[in-house]
Amino acid sequence: MSAKKDDKPAEATPEPAAEQAQAPAQQQQVKVNDANVIASYANFCRVSSTPEELILDLGLNPQPLDPANTEINVGQRIILNHYTAKRLLSALSMALQRHEQAFGVLETDIRKRVVRQQQT
Repeated sequence: MSAKKDDKPAEATPEPAAEQAQAPAQQQQVKVNDANVIASYANFCRVSSTPEELILDLGLNPQPLDPANTEINVGQRIILNHYTAKRLLSALSMALQRHEQAFGVLETDIRKRVVRQQQT
């Protein structure tokens, strides 16, 4: 059979699944309710883990220059699965990179940050 001149070739109609695959991914919005949040400060963190969980103990070190003879009270314990811990690691890494780009490298060794006063 031959096609007539005014016959148009059949157009391919995309299937619904194909349309969804081509549509740009919509960013999901997570609603966070922080009405009952209790904010606290920590300058100490201990990380431990089990095969199922990662455990963060956060507390206040009142004597950061003499940690060997200081008792640190843990104020918060956060228990995460390893997937959430990895997402937290990525988010913290990105936040710290942005901070260091804006304000300079953060020195984590407190002994290197302390400015010693010269005696006169």
